[in-house]
Amino acid sequence: MCEHHPRIDIPASDDDLLAQCDVEFARSSGPGGQNVNRRETAVRIVHCPTGISASCQQERSQYQNKVIALQRLREKLKHQNRRVKKRVPTQIPPGVKRRMLQTKRRQSEKKQLRKKPGWDD
Repeated sequence: MCEHHPRIDIPASDDDLLAQCDVEFARSSGPGGQNVNRRETAVRIVHCPTGISASCQQERSQYQNKVIALQRLREKLKHQNRRVKKRVPTQIPPGVKRRMLQTKRRQSEKKQLRKKPGWDD
């Protein structure tokens, strides 16, 4: 997420947020028996300005699923608004660099000893 995203204005009330969204209902799956098989309890909310969506089908009640989906949508919108800290490049300290090179040299010598001797040795 390196690109600059414009800040999303998140309304404080659920009604104002729902006014910016498309709400879809569908038949749920899983536990809940005849209630979820016959009624449309699953909820999917799509935030129109951004296209971010959240859904829920874990409860037997459409209202409870709607509340949970709204909470998930708010979390996603807040996550979208967060500022990404720029990475500050640092330099490898000279002592660490020296130790890394010594380790590499030792490994190289170890591997040189594993080679088969040539004709001129």
